Amino acid sequence: QVQLVESGGGLVQPGGSLRLSCAASGSIFRINAMGWYRQAPGKQRELVAAFTSGGSTNYADSLKGRFTISRDNAKNTVYLQMNSLKPEDTAVYYCNAVLMRTRNDNYKTYWGQGTQVTVSS
Repeated sequence: QVQLVESGGGLVQPGGSLRLSCAASGSIFRINAMGWYRQAPGKQRELVAAFTSGGSTNYADSLKGRFTISRDNAKNTVYLQMNSLKPEDTAVYYCNAVLMRTRNDNYKTYWGQGTQVTVSS
């Protein structure tokens, strides 16, 4: 079984910062891609930032400069540093990973349970 466990969400004032973490655990042979998505009330889930299969990063254009994704490969963990937060960043943030559980497996997509980020004064 594979689990993606997010942490670090919460309530923050506009202009503040938060750091999210997502650790992948369980039977994992290889991670192809890993990153963050978010879903605000009444909106579709959207990409925030992710490491692609080639190891490069992909950001939502509107978030470049404020959000930074990083990772610790040894821990199968990705982080999302969010600075200068705005009320419109309020959403549930989901961790996503595309990975193989065994050498003979196909790549499959996994999601975390989500962590709430609320930006409000």
